[in-house]
Amino acid sequence: MVEPHRPLRICFVSLRAYPLFNPECKEVFGGAEVDLYLLAVELAKDPDYEISFIVGDFGQLDGKCREGVKLYKSINVDKNMILQGRRLWSALKRADADIIMSESCSLNSFLQALFCQRFDRRFILRTSSSQECDGTYLCRHRLRAPFVTWAFQRAKPLITQNLSDAADLKRTLGLDSLVIANGTRLPQLEGSPRDVVLWVARSAPSKQPEVFIEMARTVPEESFLMICPRAVEDKNYNELKRKADSVANLTFIEGVSYHQIGAYFQRAKAFVCTSLGEGFPNTYIQACQFGVPILTLQVNPDNFLNRYRCGLCAEGDCEKMPELLRQLISPETRAEMGVNARRYAEECHDINKIIQRYKTLFTASQEI
Repeated sequence: MVEPHRPLRICFVSLRAYPLFNPECKEVFGGAEVDLYLLAVELAKDPDYEISFIVGDFGQLDGKCREGVKLYKSINVDKNMILQGRRLWSALKRADADIIMSESCSLNSFLQALFCQRFDRRFILRTSSSQECDGTYLCRHRLRAPFVTWAFQRAKPLITQNLSDAADLKRTLGLDSLVIANGTRLPQLEGSPRDVVLWVARSAPSKQPEVFIEMARTVPEESFLMICPRAVEDKNYNELKRKADSVANLTFIEGVSYHQIGAYFQRAKAFVCTSLGEGFPNTYIQACQFGVPILTLQVNPDNFLNRYRCGLCAEGDCEKMPELLRQLISPETRAEMGVNARRYAEECHDINKIIQRYKTLFTASQEI
């Protein structure tokens, strides 16, 4: 139990989140890191919470405070995680938190769950992709599947990002989960010109960047912008850049910091997703917060694009993408869906609303 009058100690774990706290670090991060970063920084504003965050070892000082969050370094992300388990546990001990929360599906999750069981701490796990819930991940990683499943079973609670993921998790593992949407900050919109079709993701195969490159080639009358940092262990990145550079109406940018990415969404007339599977992409939320309609190849969590009329889905058919794009960016449709997208972000993803759900959850966790 937490001592009376002591702030509740929450520790988030996301090894590649350090660049979000320190933009001078140019390492790659993804949506899961953004989720936990925003939660940590927002919670740190409340004196009833003491927030720490365990990140990887990028050569930084240990225990430094950024944006009200105390950062502890642990594993070298380029080396074997299990062999460095001792370093992760050491960081967890230094954080000395009441609750440990992670958003990952890996052996890292198992190490955290094991720590929490050994030292009687509350473990909360949030899934980051639909493939972690529908059985795809566990089938592809059969050796680690029992360890990840064990971690899922120890989470109190296990959190998913949409209703479809919750249903899949119940079907595949028999586990109940709590659905909580991703949170985001909502900036004031500017009247900037909308002049590009935007794609933002890592160069991972599951993101299918080549599909966007082919779209740009097929729709030469539009300007396309691709922000694509190299994914971890991507050996074909230079070839991808070469393909992108061969398309006259496509601009390829290797990476933009999280704190600068808003300027690119602000000038987008449409945002395109070609990914094979996600939980609820943070790029969708970024698009909606800037009033940008979305065109997706197949990722449409809970059918929200149709329900809120803020985008179009090609239902997995690449050949439909160019024509759907032309429909989406027609002035009347783009204006209507852009307004709907911003309204959706305000209703469902405002960090000020989402954080209240987590505060209730964290307080309740102490009584489980």
